[in-house]
Amino acid sequence: MRIPLEKPSPDFDSLTKVLKGEMKPERVHFVELGLDHEVIRAIMEDSMNWEWTPSTEETTEAYQRQLIQFWYRMGYDFFPVSPDWLNLPEFRRREAQDTAGLSKGKRTWIEEGGGIIKNWDDFQKVGWERIGFRLQTLEYAEAHLPDGMKITIGCTLFEMIMEWFLGYEDLFVLSIEDPGLVEAVFEHWGQKIYDVYKDAIQHPKVGGIFHPDDLGHRTGTMLSPEFLRKNVFPWLKKYAALAHEQGKVFWYHCCGNVLDVMEDLIEDVRIDAFHSFQDLIIPVGEFMRRYGDRIATLGGVDMDKLARMPEPALRQYVRETLDECMPGRYALGSGNSIANYIPVHNYLVMLDEGLQYAG
Repeated sequence: MRIPLEKPSPDFDSLTKVLKGEMKPERVHFVELGLDHEVIRAIMEDSMNWEWTPSTEETTEAYQRQLIQFWYRMGYDFFPVSPDWLNLPEFRRREAQDTAGLSKGKRTWIEEGGGIIKNWDDFQKVGWERIGFRLQTLEYAEAHLPDGMKITIGCTLFEMIMEWFLGYEDLFVLSIEDPGLVEAVFEHWGQKIYDVYKDAIQHPKVGGIFHPDDLGHRTGTMLSPEFLRKNVFPWLKKYAALAHEQGKVFWYHCCGNVLDVMEDLIEDVRIDAFHSFQDLIIPVGEFMRRYGDRIATLGGVDMDKLARMPEPALRQYVRETLDECMPGRYALGSGNSIANYIPVHNYLVMLDEGLQYAG
């Protein structure tokens, strides 16, 4: 396999034109929302002969330099960043042993019942005015990005509120019993993200916003389309407008079955591309047949297949995906992200098929 590449040729501008339908692709472009750092480290140490530098306050620049090199050498046209949040409140977390092949040691996840806000007193205790952000990663990447690459910026709205500020169950209950409180949380956190995007999108090497927010489960949205239209989509529309005003893109990552609100995302929010697919919900090829003339399609290699298929079957599956999606408004990648339970070899096989594909 030729991955990692010795002489990559990143070209974010061409990727953007392909995804907008302004040009036919000259090659298969790659896209991922993110990769677990255990996967990045394994590839850099095993295939790039890179001595891994862990992230500490003293190694910030060296740590970021290796991440940029990884995305560059793996053939991506962009480098994704997130803001560094300042003065966030302490959230409730659970912890357990990570049993993935490339284990983190410990894995944390959210308390499903409730978050830190249960009433208006809790809302006031958050200290919204103290919450700020820095764009150190973005600024460092801007100064060291290889020619042809751009930066994408992303942070969550709905998920942050559902998982941390309010919690799953409390959000569902409060949306009925105290909708004013829920609306106030969306107003305050939505504005924080707007401020991040407004600052970031003006940087010359930022190519766009890659906004991640999971709204659904396997059979539908977690809250009603009416709730989303009132509390979530107006903010997403503002974020997309920020990008478009600067001549840049707004890509949207969303897990779950959100087909009931896809027209809202396309016609009202005005997303440029949609990411995150499960074959059990809608295979990426079928999605392209329905919507591919209006928006671009990102990724789509089903996570279960990427995790468990033997190499010959996986190669055939990826080729069939490319046959369905190329040469349309499409970029190859996983259906979600490269988690640390995905075999590194399978991830490399997916990219290798993209490099070999002749259409």
